[in-house]
Amino acid sequence: MFNLFKKSSSLEKHVHPSVPKHIAIIMDGNGRWAKQRRMPRVKGHYEGMQTVKRITRHASDIGVKYLTLYAFSTENWSRPEDEVNYLMKLPGDFLSSFLPELIDNNVKVESIGFIDQLPDHTKHALLEAKEQTKYNSGLKLIFAMNYGGRKEIVSAVKMIAADYKDDQLVLSDIDEKLFSKYLFTKHFPDPELLIRTSGEERLSNFLIWQTSYSEFVFENKFWPDFAAADLDHAIEVYNNRQRRFGGL
Repeated sequence: MFNLFKKSSSLEKHVHPSVPKHIAIIMDGNGRWAKQRRMPRVKGHYEGMQTVKRITRHASDIGVKYLTLYAFSTENWSRPEDEVNYLMKLPGDFLSSFLPELIDNNVKVESIGFIDQLPDHTKHALLEAKEQTKYNSGLKLIFAMNYGGRKEIVSAVKMIAADYKDDQLVLSDIDEKLFSKYLFTKHFPDPELLIRTSGEERLSNFLIWQTSYSEFVFENKFWPDFAAADLDHAIEVYNNRQRRFGGL
């Protein structure tokens, strides 16, 4: 596929007008990718992290401002213990090898989810990456770790109820704009484009409030096979959609 975008320097990104500001990705199919090749499932997760590096580089190059990746859901704890342990180890391995490049390319690491419930070594890797990149002003690379959309909404409702009880709010204050301020994503715009790999066509409890008006693109490739050209194609599909937000 031809190159849709001209790359700019790492510190001076010029956003092409057709590039969505915020892209969210459900990185699905690592285990099935490995199974097809008669490899352990963890090998699929390892290769998936290499794809994260490639897609992060490309997203930064073409001027994406926010890239949110569904790395580990609140439901993923039900997977086999050895697989969960490997997934909890991946952020540390990934960031230790990729963090210098992220810093050099002005990428800022962020996270959403119930981070305090992660193992200490996983949480430390995320917090250290966030600390070392906190002054970067380029792409915001947002990892959704121990994240669940329904649990996020319930948590927001509880916080609103507590503030109402403490007379911090009155009933008339509560609207969609205020509700959004109680979500993990309160500092980020809603994604314009959501991509899911592996051929599955569902949200799987990912950003269920924030994607109300997102465009969805479903890709048949497993995540380890997803390439920069596939991201370009998804953006091209996005740009061929008419986004009316309920209007004409």
